[in-house]
Amino acid sequence: MSKTLRASWDHLVKTMIRRFLIDRTAAVAPLMAMLLLPISGAIAIAVEQGEWYYFQRSMQNAADAAALAAAVNDSASTTGYTSGTAYQHEAASAAGKFGYVDGVNNVTLATTLTDCPANAASGSTCYQTSISTVVPIGLSALVGFRGNTAFGNGRGQIIPVTAIAAVGAGGHDYCIWSLSPNDDSFRSNGGPKPDLQGCSIMSNGNATCNGHDLGAFYGDAAGTNDGCGETRTSGVPAPPDPYAALASNIPADTCPSGYPQIPKKGSLPATNIIGGSLDWTGDKELCGDIQLSADTTLTGSNTTVIIRNGMLDLNGHTLKTASGAAATIVFAGTGGSYSHYPSGSGTLDIKAPTSGPWSGVAMYQDPALTSGVSFTYSGNSPTWDITGLVYLPKANVTFSGAVNKSSNGSSCFLLVAWTLLVNGTGNIFANNTDCANAGLPVPSSAGARAVLVQ
Repeated sequence: MSKTLRASWDHLVKTMIRRFLIDRTAAVAPLMAMLLLPISGAIAIAVEQGEWYYFQRSMQNAADAAALAAAVNDSASTTGYTSGTAYQHEAASAAGKFGYVDGVNNVTLATTLTDCPANAASGSTCYQTSISTVVPIGLSALVGFRGNTAFGNGRGQIIPVTAIAAVGAGGHDYCIWSLSPNDDSFRSNGGPKPDLQGCSIMSNGNATCNGHDLGAFYGDAAGTNDGCGETRTSGVPAPPDPYAALASNIPADTCPSGYPQIPKKGSLPATNIIGGSLDWTGDKELCGDIQLSADTTLTGSNTTVIIRNGMLDLNGHTLKTASGAAATIVFAGTGGSYSHYPSGSGTLDIKAPTSGPWSGVAMYQDPALTSGVSFTYSGNSPTWDITGLVYLPKANVTFSGAVNKSSNGSSCFLLVAWTLLVNGTGNIFANNTDCANAGLPVPSSAGARAVLVQ
């Protein structure tokens, strides 16, 4: 093309553009044609991303529910399942209620144990549920969006969600538990001397500690916790009482009429005075007050001493279980004017059985008893060296003494009473952590509270 022709062509193009810019008559149509593609693409992306957001929110709700279900179950047991674990089946069931089933409609679902994030409480166990699905790319392809995976003969977008739930946030085993739902359920008055280090407290009502937190690791209350424990929590759901049902193990009363009581003058009948080495096994029923005449050793492997309508007066002596032996002392009867607890100076050195119907139980008051059950434990009336549960479900107990483990037992102690008042030098041995070996299932907040942490 010659220079003259090129110059003419350039002039023509410039003139046409200038006129187009100056004369805007009927210019909308070409402009719309130019903008149609980006407008269509924006609408397509808005519609499809709205659909993806709906899927994502629905999936997130399902993942949250599944992770919480796994944490509430809090079990790695495979019992009853041919594959997977109990918590995984619980999670899958929860997600299925939202319509998300692994392997169905392009859904992938998995629940696993995972490391806890930083905001989970120390000692928590964490469960992660991940759900993903694939949706096809439609109108978004008009603007070149190809998604992140192949889908059928085209392209698709993977939408993933994850939820993590923790159980055991603040979870711990209790070694003191007051069952009353009232304001005076658990109390402590004054001074820095009481020491429950290594122990955690549960109150089914309020917990009030005046002057000192008792040194307990955790203080939980179904009502209000005012000053009890180094870490204090109010509004904690009370765990169920697993021990009341043990009353069904108490055999029928075969005592003759009348239950001898310690007289103000004179002495008890010979049948109510014990001492020395006693090779009792199984159930041993004693009727009325029982008094030691000398240090007494129980040598049976699993002995249940049932004291009906009477107290156990150590009378300055020691009642102990021998090495290899174990015993449960049960107070039962009809109530009335009788007393149903240990008394007198001396030492109660008892290791509970580690198996059988009274596994882990060292001392048990029948829940049917509502009178003659309350007492003060001051530490030498008698001294308690106990491995296992002391269950006093209707007793108002003032606790002022020290508890050590039994001579031949593990480090495990649990005191359950209707109300508890801790005074003086109340002390429970530290490292109270061996109840599994002692055969005692302990009440715990662990597994009772599951929370989403991510």
